[in-house]
Amino acid sequence: MAALAEAVASSLSIGDSSIQHVYVDETAGVDDVSTPGTEEKPYKTLPFAVHHTDTSKAGVTVNFHSRKSPAAEKWDPVSPTALKKAKKLYDMAVKKAAKDAESAARREEEEKQREAAKLATEEEAKSIVITQDPSLPAAKSIKLRDAVASRGQRVKVSGWVHRLRNQGNMVFVVVRDGTGYLQCVFTDLLAKTYDTITLTLETSISIYGVISPLPEGKSAPDNHELAADYFEVIGKAPGGDDAVTNKVAKDADAQTKYDQRHLVLRGEQASAVLKVRAGVLRAFRKSYETLGLLEVTPPCMVQTQVEGGSTLFEFDYYGQKAYLTQSSQLYLETCLPALGDVFCIQESFRAEKSLTRRHLSEYTHIEAELAFITFDDLLSHLEEIMCRTINYALEDPLIAPLIKELNPDFKAPSRPFMRMSYEDAIHWLVEHEIPNEEGQPHKFGDDIAEAAERRMTDMINKPIFLTKFPVEIKAFYMKKVEGDARVTESVDCLMPGVGEIVGGSMRMDQLEDLMAGYKREGIAPEPYYWFTDQRKYGTTPHGGYGLGLERFLAWMCNRYTVRDCSLYPRWTGRCTP
Repeated sequence: MAALAEAVASSLSIGDSSIQHVYVDETAGVDDVSTPGTEEKPYKTLPFAVHHTDTSKAGVTVNFHSRKSPAAEKWDPVSPTALKKAKKLYDMAVKKAAKDAESAARREEEEKQREAAKLATEEEAKSIVITQDPSLPAAKSIKLRDAVASRGQRVKVSGWVHRLRNQGNMVFVVVRDGTGYLQCVFTDLLAKTYDTITLTLETSISIYGVISPLPEGKSAPDNHELAADYFEVIGKAPGGDDAVTNKVAKDADAQTKYDQRHLVLRGEQASAVLKVRAGVLRAFRKSYETLGLLEVTPPCMVQTQVEGGSTLFEFDYYGQKAYLTQSSQLYLETCLPALGDVFCIQESFRAEKSLTRRHLSEYTHIEAELAFITFDDLLSHLEEIMCRTINYALEDPLIAPLIKELNPDFKAPSRPFMRMSYEDAIHWLVEHEIPNEEGQPHKFGDDIAEAAERRMTDMINKPIFLTKFPVEIKAFYMKKVEGDARVTESVDCLMPGVGEIVGGSMRMDQLEDLMAGYKREGIAPEPYYWFTDQRKYGTTPHGGYGLGLERFLAWMCNRYTVRDCSLYPRWTGRCTP
């Protein structure tokens, strides 16, 4: 009997059996029907405790106590007002849960009905068979670039579904084939076939019909559309979780987009950049041809360095040490006596572990070498080749609209470009309180860091020829300025928003100067015998440069990073896809 009384007293927390104590710990408590609500095992929330405590027992008074956490010194009694509010909150939560359950059940039922209706529509659609009307003229197969010229005649266009809009009895399909876009309209039975109602983005398709101009007030690519009379699905793209819009969602992170670069390329902006890239390459070649330079193709596998050993990609070449080229410059110099002024458009490789938005491990390098010139001639040539190329691109009816779309504010730079010596740039940075990488004022001899260089360029906001860099921070082959052996006849062309896009210099033309350059940099001259011979067998003043195509494009197309200006960009840690 005594044991029973003790158990009852324990469950009520005190010996007086007319009072029951219930405890709530907002940190350590647990809201569960098995929780007893004792000091040792309290509830977590007051609404739950109130709802799960029987307060209707005759002769029993229930007292509620709460605390924020076990660290609290004591349990605080819960006021009647708080109890009333807790009960109201719980009742509201219960009603909301019931309403949510009812809504969920209703949505589930509606979804079942929609699915049933969809299946019924699909089954009905499967019974619709379309065939070509033999009374119609034979369709001429065209590329979309020829769509305007093909208006009024029956054509066959093939491509990928780029955009899709189903309005029941009318379906609008924008097709892309890489040369253009065309809006096609399916009506009547064509809008109701199984292939039509299950059509997905990126499905490859052939569509037959007649292209006609759009009436005033309507819009579509090239202001016309194709009224379809027949179509064939070639390769159906997946929908659902594997749909292209899920694989490369607009808000996807950058790394996901680079993993799915093969799909990103199908987008309008990515493909536009690559089309501008192709147009700019054509324009460069046209400029060089006009200026009398001959294109050559130097090797990419080499056994010499140009820009320093730390950025070389090394590999085994039949048991010999070899590298991927950093630059074709040395080979271009050897062409001058045989071919005259030359240029090349080749890939260059830099094993530079830099993750900045303007660095790539593999990039397209436009390089040129010119004989019998002065440093001023080199600067004039650089200005001419860039401005001429830009003008050609802006005159190209295919490329100019894309540049306008990508960079509406782009204008050809005015000439002449601003000339600024390295020493003047150091003074400018100090005056404008732009520190070096150590946070100190710039001083002569500093290799101006990218951030400071770009800030200066953006503030000046015009193309700059930054000239006459110190010997110590430039390559071994660069010619020193006559009368000032501290600096070289070198130049970087800086563009707003991007920074350096061209690096060039006059080359050492005296044998003893070149041999001293090898020695200064600790380079064994023997592997460079063929380069050294240019100073032995009829030397001449000459100079050249290298232009990074991706940086040039980032400037023209207003891209945040050079990675977006390469088909499949490569940088530190990225060699896929």
